[in-house]
Amino acid sequence: MSAASTPPDLALPPGILPARVITDFCAKGLIGLERPLDQDQVQPASLDLRLGPVAWRVRASFLPGPKLRVEEKLKQLSLHEIDLRAGAVLETGCVYIVKLMESLRLPKGVAAAANPKSSTGRLDIFTRVIADQAQEFDKVPEAYEGPLYAEISPRTFPILARQGSRLSQIRFRSGPSLANDALIHALHAAEPLIAEGEANIDGGLALTVDLSPMVPGGPVGFRAKRHSALVDVDKKAALDVLDYWEPIWQRGSLILDPDQFYILASKEAVRVPPTHAAEMVPFNPLVGEFRVHYAGFFDPGFGHSSGAGEGARAVLEVRSHEVPFILEDGQIIGRLVYEPLTERPQQVYGQLGSNYQKQGLKLSKHFKPFDPGAKLG
Repeated sequence: MSAASTPPDLALPPGILPARVITDFCAKGLIGLERPLDQDQVQPASLDLRLGPVAWRVRASFLPGPKLRVEEKLKQLSLHEIDLRAGAVLETGCVYIVKLMESLRLPKGVAAAANPKSSTGRLDIFTRVIADQAQEFDKVPEAYEGPLYAEISPRTFPILARQGSRLSQIRFRSGPSLANDALIHALHAAEPLIAEGEANIDGGLALTVDLSPMVPGGPVGFRAKRHSALVDVDKKAALDVLDYWEPIWQRGSLILDPDQFYILASKEAVRVPPTHAAEMVPFNPLVGEFRVHYAGFFDPGFGHSSGAGEGARAVLEVRSHEVPFILEDGQIIGRLVYEPLTERPQQVYGQLGSNYQKQGLKLSKHFKPFDPGAKLG
């Protein structure tokens, strides 16, 4: 942080900051912008982050540590620079660092956390945000002042990205986290947080995997095909599902093969009240040898009637680790924690042309709708 400039004090109540406050931060320069905001860049409780004009191919992933800036580490680790202004291919198995078009000058008491956008996670693009002097990925400390960078490593599909592409999102919190089970119990008592069934609340609201078809004759999930063609991260509904994915038709249990990527869905149709935001908590090694859900943010109104939704499944991005692992229908696969907003947002998820409201088993927005009859082809 620059010693010559101190972020201001703002009188904010504790909680997650909604779109109005994020927009106000942008207007005041607390969120720096290299160019004006895109029309839909501010979400109900988060901000999409845009790639800058240059990507650096680096030898390995890194954190700068408490004494260094990311720029200084790049001088040590960069292999070459890639111009993103006209678009460039980022290859699987490689690690890239891109300075983002947004920077921060956070007020005292305000910190931030980042996550891949839903579409990024569903493409198996491993993406994390790095701040200067960071000792953790995706964490921005209170009163941070400085640039932000994205670490990008496509795992399954090579991608075409460009300046302005949005792979990550950031959420701002005033004060300490207010997430706890008592809050979830109170919310669920006032209005059920799942459309049906009994809520399992213990360190968050439990979500279980659904290995039965959600539509008659439909698949229970999708397994990514290796050595597929390029995915343009900015083009919607442009790709044929079967060119990139193998539908999974078996039901009841599923053997996860090591280092394979799967798209599955939760049995629970979840709701996020318009006054709260939710997040999928990090992978718990006690539930099995796999990782679930790269993209953890659930906006206010997700699956809620206020956003024209009546429960929406959580899509699960699943990757096994070192050994094959049998996943059973109904097995707990993740937990949601809920936090209040500092104020109710003017618009909630589902009112902004959202891609995944009312979703069931759904691939990323880049793919055309899947016809279950395609299995006969």
